[in-house]
Amino acid sequence: MNPYLELLAREASAVEFEGPVLQARAAGLDTAELEEDKVAALKVRAMLRRRARREAELSALFDTAGDLAGLTDLDAVLAAIVQRARRLLSTDIAYMTLHDPERGDTYMRVTDGSISARFRRLRLAMGAGLGGLVAESGTPYNTADYFADERLRHTNTIDEAVHEEGLVAILGVPLRLGTQVIGVLFAANRSARPFVQEEVALLCSLAAHAAVAIDTARLLQETRSALAELSEANSLISAHSEAIERAADAHDRMTGLVLRGGGVEDVAAVVTEVLGGTVTVLDDEGRPLVGQAADLDSGVFDAARSSRALGRTVKRGGAYVASVDVGAAPVCTLVLRTEQQVAAADQRILERGAIVTALLLLFRRSVAEAEGRVRGELLDDLISRPDLAGLGERARRLGVDLDLPHVLVVARHEGQRERAAFWASSHAALAHGLAAARGDEVVLLVPGEGPGAVARRVARELSSSLGRPATAGAARAAAPGTAASGVPDAYREAQRCADALIALGRAGDGASADELGFVGLLMGEGRDVSGFLASALGPVLDYDGRRGTALIRTLSAYFGAGGSLSRTADTLHIHVNTVTQRLDRVAQLLGADWQEPERALEIQLALRLHRLRSHITDA
Repeated sequence: MNPYLELLAREASAVEFEGPVLQARAAGLDTAELEEDKVAALKVRAMLRRRARREAELSALFDTAGDLAGLTDLDAVLAAIVQRARRLLSTDIAYMTLHDPERGDTYMRVTDGSISARFRRLRLAMGAGLGGLVAESGTPYNTADYFADERLRHTNTIDEAVHEEGLVAILGVPLRLGTQVIGVLFAANRSARPFVQEEVALLCSLAAHAAVAIDTARLLQETRSALAELSEANSLISAHSEAIERAADAHDRMTGLVLRGGGVEDVAAVVTEVLGGTVTVLDDEGRPLVGQAADLDSGVFDAARSSRALGRTVKRGGAYVASVDVGAAPVCTLVLRTEQQVAAADQRILERGAIVTALLLLFRRSVAEAEGRVRGELLDDLISRPDLAGLGERARRLGVDLDLPHVLVVARHEGQRERAAFWASSHAALAHGLAAARGDEVVLLVPGEGPGAVARRVARELSSSLGRPATAGAARAAAPGTAASGVPDAYREAQRCADALIALGRAGDGASADELGFVGLLMGEGRDVSGFLASALGPVLDYDGRRGTALIRTLSAYFGAGGSLSRTADTLHIHVNTVTQRLDRVAQLLGADWQEPERALEIQLALRLHRLRSHITDA
């Protein structure tokens, strides 16, 4: 079978088509016919790629037209256009700027692939940079090397942002509404490349769709505004009486909640039902207890400080903020987001909600602190003094049954010890378990039989609470009926598991020792790590040791590059032929089947274990 047919079938990269020729040369065979086959195959490959690309372009334009037909969210449509531009032109980044008639420049509207905050905030004066030139002239421009292009008017602000983003090649086309240029659509690369005419035409088509979307959204917005003005008069007439009724209803419902032992979520639900919109409840550190914090900005937190100082609701943008403190220390903040204007009487409802929430949190905190101390002391005794009399009775008084199967979790974190301890205590109380804080780790003992699942849940929820990674290792405490006696061993195993996750670069994850697979070989005694390495990599390790070669490093880079010879060569800063020669040597040492799926998995695991053992040995 012609080897090039197989390469075409699996859509191999262009550099892989050199493989059969190199192999034939290495075998001393005549490569003339293979060279001809290679050239023909590469032509077929190029033709197939052109056809696939054209199909993708037509599909993208069709999808974009469909987006416009059902336009409900301008941001989503523009983001989809920019994403499609980046994908179809195979660039590192795509972005869109729009004209600001008040300031007479253009500003960044949508980006995809950007890594620089400065670049995403960039504004371009008319005529400045490539984007300003396109906006001013209404003509597409492209450059294969931005900083070397003398056609462009460079400014420090633009050049610094472009340099921080790492852009080199840039293509920009105008967004037109009739004869008016309202913005620019860009595709850019972080390495030098030319843009062909077909790419310019495709980007122009996408820009035309974007201009239609913007104009359609403007018309929709104008229509909505007109309808809102027509209904405003009627709304003002009934607003006063409705506000009084809402205030009375909210007061009665929140009073009932306190008497029935309701929670923070119930208070937020009452405020939402009475005032509409959405409510986010923040704790003393500004983290969400109810709702999402994704749309919160610094203005909201400034408003919270003002609210505490003034003792009333403060409005910032589309948010109404009511915050409560005790002894100059913040307790909670309620943020109401609604499209409707909130009258003064309705703002009092939000303030009452904040006060009720503060009372509930203070009560919960007092109860949790008292119970947490008791639970923490019991867990400390189970770990350090498991033979102490009365442990079972103490556990039963706390609602903990040590005769059930338990999982012990050690969660490592950095900083915020008080918050981590409070979270662990609350979590343990809800799960009918125990929790204790020990330095930069919290320990939990909770009922259950799946240590891996428990560890992942703890890592995920604690990380979310702290706003930074928390790593959790877990172990079964003991068999039923012997939970207390098995806690010390489970604690040590969970600690080792957490240490292994951190050493593996999996901070923020959770697992049990059983789930770490071959890495678990490092966590116990009497396990044949060396034997496994010798079986999987022995000949290569010996070869490197005797000759000072870098076959192990080449293998690691090859698997890390997804089997791509060119990316492996780039990673190691060597020629592709050198990579091929090294991998040929690996095949001689490990056997021709070393890239088969099962064998490759075993080799990759061995490489990772070899790196980890070297890291631990060096440390």
